[in-house]
Amino acid sequence: MSRMGNGGQGFQGQKRNQPPSKPVATQRKPQQKASTHALQKQPSPFELQVERHADTPDHELPSQTRTAQEAKPAKQQTSKLNSLMRSSDYDPYSQQGKLQGWKSAVHRYVSLYNQAEANQHATVLTDYVTDADHCDRLRCRLERLRERDLLRGALPAGSETKAELIRFNESSSEVSVLIRLHIKRRMEQSGRFYMEERSEFERLWLGLSGNAWEVLRVEPIISERRPRFGTVSDNWMTVDEHSELFGDLSSQSTPYLNYDLLQQFKHRPAGIRYRRDLVAAYADRWWNEGNPSYELFEVNCTHYVSQCIFAGNAPMNYTGKRETGWWYKGRNKGSEWWSYSWAVSNAITNYLTASRSSGLRAEVVQSADELQLGDVITYDWNGDQRFQHSTIVTAFDSFGMPLVNANTVSSRHRYWDYRDSYAWTEQTKYRFFHIADLL
Repeated sequence: MSRMGNGGQGFQGQKRNQPPSKPVATQRKPQQKASTHALQKQPSPFELQVERHADTPDHELPSQTRTAQEAKPAKQQTSKLNSLMRSSDYDPYSQQGKLQGWKSAVHRYVSLYNQAEANQHATVLTDYVTDADHCDRLRCRLERLRERDLLRGALPAGSETKAELIRFNESSSEVSVLIRLHIKRRMEQSGRFYMEERSEFERLWLGLSGNAWEVLRVEPIISERRPRFGTVSDNWMTVDEHSELFGDLSSQSTPYLNYDLLQQFKHRPAGIRYRRDLVAAYADRWWNEGNPSYELFEVNCTHYVSQCIFAGNAPMNYTGKRETGWWYKGRNKGSEWWSYSWAVSNAITNYLTASRSSGLRAEVVQSADELQLGDVITYDWNGDQRFQHSTIVTAFDSFGMPLVNANTVSSRHRYWDYRDSYAWTEQTKYRFFHIADLL
């Protein structure tokens, strides 16, 4: 059974249990210098994301900025997010008098965050942040990341961090800020390169001490740990925050995505080939945004993985009962029309583990190096047999180990073990699913 590439960054092997083929290097030149992105003013949700120039003081920014981009179609002007930090290395000398107040402190935080990611050492950031709990949390995460990358022979060749300002609440002496960090890490392994990307949310609390703003507390939003369904309601953001991040979810999905509901597809032939190349291509297309043909869930990881599997020709098993089958039909008059196995990590784990003779089925394998493109990994963070996160294999490193895509915490070509995540614990267990070649 061959691993099939998708032409993207990363490396693809040829066969299971055999050495990988020669990796494909990305065309970008390695960046030896860590770069970050500077802060812009906050427009309304309906204004353009306009780059803030470093030489423009806060008081000179008009409340409604107008640029040449206004000539673009209205669809291109609509922004899901309210503000954007654009590229330029943080320079404490050039920033003096230009980004006054707490915005300058946030800008410096992002710059130091990027430097910590690039160096895989927390000290540069923990010396700036006064939150001892977060400093320890960050230090542990970067130590795991550094140890893992050394063991797999991978070295960071450059890091770039953007930050989008989602919302803030401010008073004369205190500010709370919700930001979205988009991190790109360029990795070198055996003389070859690939790009790893992920997006994360953090809340910052800043306080005024004398004439300077300080970052007092940092709370990473560990959304890989948030189950979509369960006995306990655990909403990690408000309705307003969710609307700002992901837009209005009230619009109806495109109907009849389940072809088995249509008469002409009622008797589809058995033995359809699972198109692993299409799975990887779909995963790379939609890793950082929602396909408008589907609902976008607050916790979207398994919904995204199911879409990818379906894009590879896997037939739905439509039962009409949410507790059985693997299917999606959309939303009808406020009712959710999809199975739990389509949208919930623990449910898809149980569905793929079960034995069946036709349709979507998988073999549980013992190690990650047995996986191919389009295969699935689910994650049990606490080792209690409750799986909370799902990813899809989209590429391989130069040693043939899987790189995965995911949603909720949007990730592209991320190393499969997630030791770089705040969700990871020493008790973390994985389940590896090799999807059958004929479905």
